[in-house]
Amino acid sequence: MSTLTQAQINQYHDQGYVVPDFRLPVQLLDEVKTRHSQLLDKHPEYHDYCGALFIADLGFLNYARLDPILDMVEQLIGPDLAIWNSSLFAKPAKVGTGTPWHQDGEYWPIDPLATCSVWIALDDANRENGCLRFLPGSHRTKKLAPHHFNDAKDIALPMELDAESYDEEQAVYIELEAGQMSMHDVYLMHGSEANRTDTPRRGMTLRFMPTTSIYRRDMNKSPADEQRPIFLMRGKDVSGENDFRVR
Repeated sequence: MSTLTQAQINQYHDQGYVVPDFRLPVQLLDEVKTRHSQLLDKHPEYHDYCGALFIADLGFLNYARLDPILDMVEQLIGPDLAIWNSSLFAKPAKVGTGTPWHQDGEYWPIDPLATCSVWIALDDANRENGCLRFLPGSHRTKKLAPHHFNDAKDIALPMELDAESYDEEQAVYIELEAGQMSMHDVYLMHGSEANRTDTPRRGMTLRFMPTTSIYRRDMNKSPADEQRPIFLMRGKDVSGENDFRVR
């Protein structure tokens, strides 16, 4: 199925995430893996994480254009939508880093803050190799909890939720087969553990926002903010203030 059921839409809004029935076709999955390998040949520094795929290789935009994915995103955030980023968390075998508990919005220069993240498993993702962990319902406040900077060398991202902001015992592990995907809200608390297994755990994200929001390059949350190409994928720019490249 390429659309969400009403029950799945309700789960997304209530729990902050959903695992759709749709899977990326095997041929496309293999294409993404091949493109990732080619990227690493040119940029070995991305062996564990690339936070701006559209800057590194605009060809990754092709996978954001898939109508089944856009249909599902539209069901969750409306008909006027844009994509502003894609990342790849490679987590290579044995040395793949973990990601501390965080909310995505802590990093992102979007006003008002709104994004639906599509997380596509390129390899099987399970508890052993560091699949995503979500705290269901932690998005409902629509606020960012306090974070602090963590300069540890064995993590993919540096901002970490203060310990009193969450209860790790409430976490659910999002185990996915290659080609499956999850979708989650910008305020949902989540993270992942390191990969110490013999197999990689690659995952690609697509970051969509409703065009009622503005991508604020002047907020300067990261050096890449001013460079990111942003694409109008469906509908119109409701805000009238985004500097899109057309689809």
